[in-house]
Amino acid sequence: MTITQGDQVPGDPADPGSGDRTVRGRRSRRSTSRAKARDNRYPAMVASGLLALAFGITAASLPVPYVVESPGPTFNTLANDNGHPVISVTGRETFPAKGNLDLTTVYVDGGPNGPVSVFEAFSAWLDKSKAVYPEELIFPSGITKEVSQQESAVAMATSQENATASALKELGIPFEQKLLVADLADQSASAGKLQAGDVFSTVNGKPVTSLGVVQEELAAGKGNPATVVVARDGAAVTETITPTENAAGKFILGVLLQYEFKFPFDVKISLDKVGGPSAGMMFALGIIDTVTPGDLTGGKHVAGTGTITPDGIVGSIGGIGQKMYGARADGAAVFLAPAANCAEVVGHIPEGLQVVKVENLAEAREAVSVVGSGGDISGLPTCTSN
Repeated sequence: MTITQGDQVPGDPADPGSGDRTVRGRRSRRSTSRAKARDNRYPAMVASGLLALAFGITAASLPVPYVVESPGPTFNTLANDNGHPVISVTGRETFPAKGNLDLTTVYVDGGPNGPVSVFEAFSAWLDKSKAVYPEELIFPSGITKEVSQQESAVAMATSQENATASALKELGIPFEQKLLVADLADQSASAGKLQAGDVFSTVNGKPVTSLGVVQEELAAGKGNPATVVVARDGAAVTETITPTENAAGKFILGVLLQYEFKFPFDVKISLDKVGGPSAGMMFALGIIDTVTPGDLTGGKHVAGTGTITPDGIVGSIGGIGQKMYGARADGAAVFLAPAANCAEVVGHIPEGLQVVKVENLAEAREAVSVVGSGGDISGLPTCTSN
């Protein structure tokens, strides 16, 4: 049906031009009323929008129980930091070394280091160079910033001693080494038999030169009682201890251990505001290059990460993805990664970086030597998805 202007309801906005002045007058008043209503709604809409924006900003700034790891700076163990050599040796001839043996670091936000906001966590999740983890996976519940820093500093000091021991062992330089009981674990198999300060002498008749000897003897015994001889207050104490099996299927005495070393020369490592144990392998390589003639790196740029034991075993670390990105950003072309971290390496290697997997200091030293001599690094072991 076609509706003509005469059929339209008076005041309909579709009415373009009725000559009836009364009708036009009524339409004008309604239009004015609607305009006023629109005018009243506009400030309300603006206020609502601003309120929603404020709520959004507030929500985005709220803390969340997550930790964000991002690439930190690198430090060349062959160079200086704040005007001081990262590695300095006294009591033995040293040889200036060129090139880079970079240790890598990670910035950690969240947990005891301060809260992470929703926005920061979401932004990090979108950035492939960063990682986001639930707080409980990184830090023990209730740990304070002060305690975290203390533990990190102790781990750094221990890694430096272990690095020196492993470097000297790799070079065949003799030194004194003792394995002590630092403390007993809860429900320890050694309760009432061993105590803090005891120095291990033998296990099942074998001289204890390292933790590896203890572990090998307990594994060979498969849970049978072990004869342990320790030195205590200048006297030999013999105990028979039945080890327990931990969650990893290893037999243990239930003691916390520490090494005590006496080196033939002094090694000092100076590095401000860096903690944790993960620089151990790179410190060891830096010590080797410092006390041996020539340049291990051949002037090349190598970076890496990994804990180190006095026996030279390279262990896994956290934040390896961020460390690889940090190494590449600072110019490294080759990265030494612990074999135990390979699952986290595959699929996360930055473009232009070749990763070499290593299980011990000897392999790491050989890899750097190949790089430094201009050899074929494609033949070096690397992480695979298998």
